[in-house]
Amino acid sequence: MSKLVIIANRLPVTITKREGKLALHPSTGGLATGLGSFYREKKGVWMGWPGMPSQNLRGMEGEVNSRLEELDCRPVFLTRHQVENFYHGFSNKTLWPLFHYFVQYTTFDNRLWEAYKKANRYYCKAALKVATEEDTIWIHDYQLLLLPGMIREKLPKATIGFFLHIPFPSFEIFRLLPWREEIMEGLLGADLIGFHTYDYVRHFLSSTRRLLGYDHNLGLITTKDRMVKVDTFPIGIDFLRFFRAAELPEVKNGIQRMKRRIGNRKMILSVDRLDYTKGILQRLDAFDLFLEKHPQYRDKVTLVLVAVPSRTKVDQYMQLKKEVDEHIGRINGRYGTLGWSPILYLYRSLPFTTLTALYNLAQVALVTPLRDGMNLVAKEYVACKRDNLGVLVLSEMAGAAREMGEAIMVNPYNPKEVSNALKTALEMGEEEQRERSLRMKERLRRYDVRRWAGEFLEKLTSIREIQERMEAKKLRGIALRHFLDEYSQSHKALLFLDYDGTLVPFADRPDKAQPDREIKAILQDLATTSQNRIVLVSGRTRETLDQWFGGLPVDMVAEHGVWLKEQNSPWELIEPLKQDWKGVIRPIMEVYVDRTPGALVEEKEFSLVWHYRRSEPELGHQRARELKDALLNITENLNLSILEGSRVIEVKPSNVNKGMAATRWLSQGSWDFIMAVGDDWTDEDLFDAMPPQAYSIKVGLSISRARFNMDSPYRVQGLLKEMVKVKRESYE
Repeated sequence: MSKLVIIANRLPVTITKREGKLALHPSTGGLATGLGSFYREKKGVWMGWPGMPSQNLRGMEGEVNSRLEELDCRPVFLTRHQVENFYHGFSNKTLWPLFHYFVQYTTFDNRLWEAYKKANRYYCKAALKVATEEDTIWIHDYQLLLLPGMIREKLPKATIGFFLHIPFPSFEIFRLLPWREEIMEGLLGADLIGFHTYDYVRHFLSSTRRLLGYDHNLGLITTKDRMVKVDTFPIGIDFLRFFRAAELPEVKNGIQRMKRRIGNRKMILSVDRLDYTKGILQRLDAFDLFLEKHPQYRDKVTLVLVAVPSRTKVDQYMQLKKEVDEHIGRINGRYGTLGWSPILYLYRSLPFTTLTALYNLAQVALVTPLRDGMNLVAKEYVACKRDNLGVLVLSEMAGAAREMGEAIMVNPYNPKEVSNALKTALEMGEEEQRERSLRMKERLRRYDVRRWAGEFLEKLTSIREIQERMEAKKLRGIALRHFLDEYSQSHKALLFLDYDGTLVPFADRPDKAQPDREIKAILQDLATTSQNRIVLVSGRTRETLDQWFGGLPVDMVAEHGVWLKEQNSPWELIEPLKQDWKGVIRPIMEVYVDRTPGALVEEKEFSLVWHYRRSEPELGHQRARELKDALLNITENLNLSILEGSRVIEVKPSNVNKGMAATRWLSQGSWDFIMAVGDDWTDEDLFDAMPPQAYSIKVGLSISRARFNMDSPYRVQGLLKEMVKVKRESYE
């Protein structure tokens, strides 16, 4: 029976040991609180580190396992050395700062990278003891970027999802990683990769294209052997838990205690981990400016600053703690009185009841990270406001800003803007507060953490169904045996073969990719083994095809159907064609060559081709879209068609295509075996022209009108060799 297996760096519970006895406590963090109950409702298993080095648990592993098993958890034991180098090291000294755009704090250390790889392999080994290929495996966050690929290698048919809870940086930042390709390949081991916002999706797709050469269609990436979906899933919170918190006696008591301490002053609340990405120093500077510019608010407001200790062994965090303490001391010393401190500083983690009491009491929540994957504090604050009174001041750099547009948005690097936002928030009328809060609250109520998790798993199931349909279309197994049986018994076979991307991989330049001896030998053997008719159907010029294949007993089609050539016959034009349109189209293409480094125009006798395979991928795709739009407005009255192939835009007469060319051979006799193989959109016309019983084969896993798919040109070469072999065997 299949099950849900969640794998994260940490378990939703943390183990501590005091006086030789073990204790379990709920873990902090959005993931643990968000999915802590969901996985048990789904009868799933959660795997992760229990929070204590294995040396401290020596001799107690059995007790740890049994107590965690009661909570449907499985521990991944890590040594102190692994925690130091994998977690505190590469995860938090390399990935965390880089993904949050703090390049100056990023450490590029190969020793830490090796520790990261080793730890991911360790998680993989632990996962294989629990997970099977029938299970759904959901991997979380930046500590385990390599794990999807590692598990895929061991469990090829498993359903694997991955979710990143921090930002994915732009390509210009991500490319700084010396190990960038390995990380991308690791992530692409998943079937579904989720992010909080579309910006992160866009950055990931850009990096995938630039580093690995994989294009996408609406977030669907076709890799060498699978289709991978990349999509947006903004995480929610346990809305009802926070909404109902004010009903708890402990929360009511906490509100009263805080009221007595704050008095009649208004409260501005700031809750964060003590992390340089959270913008705490910049927030303090803005509050300092607020008190300076608006003295009427002195002794009228209190900033309650909650800073949860985090990564206290990392140098930058120790320095940050020192600077925060100094900033708070300076502001309290400058503006404070005997009866009032502008900032009430709590350097500790708060229990749920205390935190929600603060949420309920605060008139303003100041949430201004410099960069944040989502930020659930913003959502928790709004959810707690049962009377819909309270104002959220939110950084536009937080992922939550994409959903919570009713908040007062600020640039956290602009202290004047944040200062003005505080004044606006404190003076906002109740009607406007309610209107803003109600809209955000209804959205949070609808899209809570359970819906977030449910939608992710539904999309994971959906992409697996697409993969299975594509797998079913692959020419292999029984279908391949039928194919070879039919071919071996045939007497007159007609084989249409595209060249670039079908018989050989694409080359960077149109003047490259000459066939090697092996390709020519395969074609020679195919053409002479039986009564086969081989037709090379290419976008190349007739001069190129003559030069490359002129000595072989094959027929040829050049320029996507413009020119036709049967063995021992001259080239024929499929029908009279004009060329005067080139004077209109060529200048437009040349403009886009000038605007796109690496692009070039190839002129064929009856077509023009704009190539951008050597261009920077993102720019090339953007320019291709612009060029296509420009050409569409011109070609509609010129009887021209625009073909979009693999990083090419080709313009040619619209009444000519590969399918039309193929009809010449299809009409020449009664063929008892027909095959057509191609790889891009220009081959769809060829597939359409085939009779129902023909074997039409699309190279690649994208959607096609072909009956079957094959993975790559190398598989096509293998198929052709097998066809030669079975035909020879049928003669013996």
